Amino acid sequence: MTNRRGFIKKAGLATAAAGTTAFAAPYVKAQNAKITWRLQTYAGPALGEHVIKPAIDAFNKVANGEMEIELYYADQLVPTGELFRAMQRGTIDAVQSDDDSIAAPVDVSVFGGYFPFATRYSLDVPVLFEEYGLNEIWEEAYGEVEGVKWLSAGSWDPCHFATVDPINSLADLKGKRVFTFPTAGKFLSRFGVVPVTLPWEDIEVAVQTGELDGIAWSGITEDYTVGWADVTNYFLTNNISGAWCGSFFANEERYNELPEHLKVLLKLCMDSSHYYRQHWYWGGEAKLRTQGTKMKLTSIPDAEWATVEAEAHKFWDEIAETSPRCAKVVEIFKQYAAVMEKAGKPYRYS
Repeated sequence: MTNRRGFIKKAGLATAAAGTTAFAAPYVKAQNAKITWRLQTYAGPALGEHVIKPAIDAFNKVANGEMEIELYYADQLVPTGELFRAMQRGTIDAVQSDDDSIAAPVDVSVFGGYFPFATRYSLDVPVLFEEYGLNEIWEEAYGEVEGVKWLSAGSWDPCHFATVDPINSLADLKGKRVFTFPTAGKFLSRFGVVPVTLPWEDIEVAVQTGELDGIAWSGITEDYTVGWADVTNYFLTNNISGAWCGSFFANEERYNELPEHLKVLLKLCMDSSHYYRQHWYWGGEAKLRTQGTKMKLTSIPDAEWATVEAEAHKFWDEIAETSPRCAKVVEIFKQYAAVMEKAGKPYRYS
């Protein structure tokens, strides 16, 4: 909050001097001057240490004084739900988040974050984008929105429930107040879950005070990393998605002004971020399930959980009806799932 107030105050002073709008564009083009970007991530500081900071540190080092990306964490400058508009206006220069959480005004935003049962493993996300055409679909969608450049998508962790009370059946989910993503919450409400939206930094206290009964926002690696494992008692091994889908975005004008070699460097560092998360999450999920001491594992029987997956496929068809482009994405998901099932082990075990 202190950082946000300071940012707003400085921006206001700058614009008052210029006699323009309430916020000044943070990047000013000047010949031979260092380029400075402000990038805000969806993640809080503890999580940001892993999901983005190593890549930004590497970028700043290799840019060798030509450019610096200043990294800000969840809600420090702008509330997460306002990130897209802030980036579009030029208030900030770049964002790391899922499309869903930042309210991106494109039809495919519903697939960002945790689209139920679209993926089984983290590798599914890059394969869908690189090999099954989602890159081109996302570029097309964001090409219709003025002022924002979609840059790159990657995968994060699976979506599991971390709860105060144990979950051993679907009936146990009814009435549970859960912090989750917009689309995931919409789907989970079919099973009696009450989705709750709160600022990221308030979640731990909300669980402690009883405002929340649980969290369906991450896998077990994040539960331990950000402190949620300290306030919840149980971890449900069933998940509604095998990987979160998030992206990097930039203000289009700022991005177009970059020299080509810095665009390439940015792409390499985004790829480095995607790679880091692949091994950090994959290893962490298994290690903390087997060696973690803070949460007890529970499971809903496979036959009962299969009804959730069946409902997800109905949800897919409903989303497909919202636009031709969404229908195209859903059809790709179906084709991909069929290929993976036919390929069998190790691509799919059931």
